[in-house]
Amino acid sequence: MKDVQKELLAISTALSSLVKQVEKMVEAIEKENVKAAPKKKAKAAKKVKVPAKKAKAAAKKAKTAPKKKVAKKSAPAAAEAKVPTAAGGQTMLDNIFGMISKSRNGITVERLKKRTELQARQVSNALYKLTKKGIIETLSRGVYVKKKK
Repeated sequence: MKDVQKELLAISTALSSLVKQVEKMVEAIEKENVKAAPKKKAKAAKKVKVPAKKAKAAAKKAKTAPKKKVAKKSAPAAAEAKVPTAAGGQTMLDNIFGMISKSRNGITVERLKKRTELQARQVSNALYKLTKKGIIETLSRGVYVKKKK
Protein backbone atom coordinates (compact mmCIF):
# COMPACT_ATOMS: atom_id res chain seq x y z
CA MET A 1 0.00 0.00 0.00
CA LYS A 2 2.86 2.38 0.77
CA ASP A 3 4.40 1.62 -2.62
CA VAL A 4 1.21 2.69 -4.36
CA GLN A 5 1.10 5.89 -2.33
CA LYS A 6 4.72 6.64 -3.21
CA GLU A 7 4.00 6.07 -6.90
CA LEU A 8 0.95 8.30 -6.75
CA LEU A 9 2.98 11.01 -5.07
CA ALA A 10 5.65 10.71 -7.76
CA ILE A 11 3.02 10.96 -10.50
CA SER A 12 1.48 13.99 -8.80
CA THR A 13 4.81 15.81 -8.63
CA ALA A 14 5.57 14.92 -12.26
CA LEU A 15 2.22 16.30 -13.37
CA SER A 16 2.78 19.46 -11.36
CA SER A 17 6.10 20.01 -13.07
CA LEU A 18 4.45 19.41 -16.46
CA VAL A 19 1.85 22.05 -15.67
CA LYS A 20 4.61 24.53 -14.81
CA GLN A 21 6.38 23.75 -18.10
CA VAL A 22 3.17 24.25 -20.06
CA GLU A 23 2.60 27.60 -18.36
CA LYS A 24 6.13 28.67 -19.29
CA MET A 25 5.51 27.66 -22.90
CA VAL A 26 2.27 29.61 -22.99
CA GLU A 27 4.02 32.69 -21.64
CA ALA A 28 6.76 32.34 -24.26
CA ILE A 29 4.20 32.03 -27.05
CA GLU A 30 2.32 35.07 -25.76
CA LYS A 31 5.55 37.07 -25.74
CA GLU A 32 6.22 36.07 -29.36
CA ASN A 33 2.69 37.08 -30.33
CA VAL A 34 3.11 40.45 -28.63
CA LYS A 35 6.34 41.05 -30.54
CA ALA A 36 4.73 40.05 -33.83
CA ALA A 37 1.68 42.28 -33.37
CA PRO A 38 2.61 45.34 -31.29
CA LYS A 39 -0.69 47.10 -32.03
CA LYS A 40 -2.74 44.60 -30.05
CA LYS A 41 -2.65 44.66 -26.28
CA ALA A 42 -1.93 41.34 -24.64
CA LYS A 43 -4.42 40.42 -21.95
CA ALA A 44 -2.97 39.14 -18.71
CA ALA A 45 -3.57 35.43 -18.48
CA LYS A 46 -5.04 34.22 -15.23
CA LYS A 47 -3.28 31.28 -13.70
CA VAL A 48 -5.67 28.44 -13.18
CA LYS A 49 -4.83 25.22 -11.43
CA VAL A 50 -5.25 22.36 -13.83
CA PRO A 51 -6.48 19.04 -12.45
CA ALA A 52 -3.99 16.20 -12.72
CA LYS A 53 -5.97 14.39 -15.43
CA LYS A 54 -6.06 17.45 -17.67
CA ALA A 55 -2.35 18.18 -17.33
CA LYS A 56 -1.38 15.62 -19.97
CA ALA A 57 -3.91 17.01 -22.43
CA ALA A 58 -2.61 20.52 -21.80
CA ALA A 59 0.94 19.33 -22.41
CA LYS A 60 -0.06 17.82 -25.75
CA LYS A 61 -1.81 21.02 -26.79
CA ALA A 62 1.22 23.08 -25.88
CA LYS A 63 3.47 20.94 -28.08
CA THR A 64 1.37 21.52 -31.19
CA ALA A 65 2.03 24.63 -33.25
CA PRO A 66 -0.31 27.55 -32.58
CA LYS A 67 -2.95 28.12 -35.25
CA LYS A 68 -2.78 31.32 -37.21
CA LYS A 69 -5.79 33.57 -37.13
CA VAL A 70 -7.40 34.19 -40.49
CA ALA A 71 -8.57 37.70 -41.24
CA LYS A 72 -12.33 37.89 -41.58
CA LYS A 73 -13.70 38.95 -44.95
CA SER A 74 -16.17 41.76 -45.30
CA ALA A 75 -19.84 40.81 -45.73
CA PRO A 76 -20.01 41.14 -49.56
CA ALA A 77 -16.75 39.26 -50.04
CA ALA A 78 -17.84 36.51 -47.67
CA ALA A 79 -21.12 36.06 -49.55
CA GLU A 80 -19.24 35.68 -52.82
CA ALA A 81 -16.91 33.10 -51.33
CA LYS A 82 -19.76 30.93 -50.06
CA VAL A 83 -21.35 30.40 -53.47
CA PRO A 84 -18.83 29.30 -56.10
CA THR A 85 -20.08 29.88 -59.62
CA ALA A 86 -19.35 27.96 -62.78
CA ALA A 87 -18.48 29.46 -66.15
CA GLY A 88 -22.16 29.73 -67.09
CA GLY A 89 -22.91 31.92 -64.08
CA GLN A 90 -24.68 29.12 -62.22
CA THR A 91 -23.74 28.06 -58.75
CA MET A 92 -22.40 24.63 -57.91
CA LEU A 93 -25.74 23.79 -56.28
CA ASP A 94 -27.61 24.81 -59.44
CA ASN A 95 -25.38 22.58 -61.57
CA ILE A 96 -25.82 19.56 -59.34
CA PHE A 97 -29.56 20.11 -58.99
CA GLY A 98 -29.84 20.42 -62.78
CA MET A 99 -28.09 17.08 -63.27
CA ILE A 100 -30.30 15.41 -60.67
CA SER A 101 -33.51 16.80 -62.12
CA LYS A 102 -32.57 15.71 -65.67
CA SER A 103 -31.93 12.13 -64.63
CA ARG A 104 -34.94 9.82 -64.83
CA ASN A 105 -33.88 7.10 -62.43
CA GLY A 106 -31.69 9.24 -60.20
CA ILE A 107 -27.98 9.93 -60.33
CA THR A 108 -25.16 8.50 -58.25
CA VAL A 109 -22.57 10.44 -56.32
CA GLU A 110 -19.80 8.97 -58.49
CA ARG A 111 -21.45 10.21 -61.68
CA LEU A 112 -21.91 13.66 -60.16
CA LYS A 113 -18.22 13.76 -59.23
CA LYS A 114 -17.19 12.82 -62.77
CA ARG A 115 -19.52 15.28 -64.49
CA THR A 116 -18.80 18.25 -62.25
CA GLU A 117 -15.11 17.45 -61.73
CA LEU A 118 -15.54 18.33 -58.05
CA GLN A 119 -14.07 16.60 -55.05
CA ALA A 120 -16.12 14.10 -53.08
CA ARG A 121 -16.46 16.45 -50.11
CA GLN A 122 -17.83 19.27 -52.29
CA VAL A 123 -20.41 17.00 -53.91
CA SER A 124 -21.39 15.59 -50.53
CA ASN A 125 -21.85 19.07 -49.06
CA ALA A 126 -23.94 20.19 -52.04
CA LEU A 127 -26.16 17.11 -51.78
CA TYR A 128 -26.61 17.74 -48.07
CA LYS A 129 -27.65 21.35 -48.68
CA LEU A 130 -30.08 20.38 -51.44
CA THR A 131 -31.59 17.68 -49.21
CA LYS A 132 -31.99 20.14 -46.33
CA LYS A 133 -33.72 22.59 -48.69
CA GLY A 134 -36.14 19.81 -49.53
CA ILE A 135 -35.67 19.83 -53.30
CA ILE A 136 -33.99 16.44 -53.65
CA GLU A 137 -34.34 13.13 -51.85
CA THR A 138 -32.39 9.92 -51.50
CA LEU A 139 -33.69 7.05 -53.61
CA SER A 140 -31.18 4.61 -52.14
CA ARG A 141 -27.72 4.93 -50.68
CA GLY A 142 -25.69 7.14 -53.01
CA VAL A 143 -28.56 7.72 -55.47
CA TYR A 144 -30.42 11.04 -55.50
CA VAL A 145 -33.59 12.14 -57.34
CA LYS A 146 -35.61 15.32 -57.62
CA LYS A 147 -38.27 15.46 -54.94
CA LYS A 148 -41.81 15.09 -56.25
CA LYS A 149 -44.23 17.77 -55.15
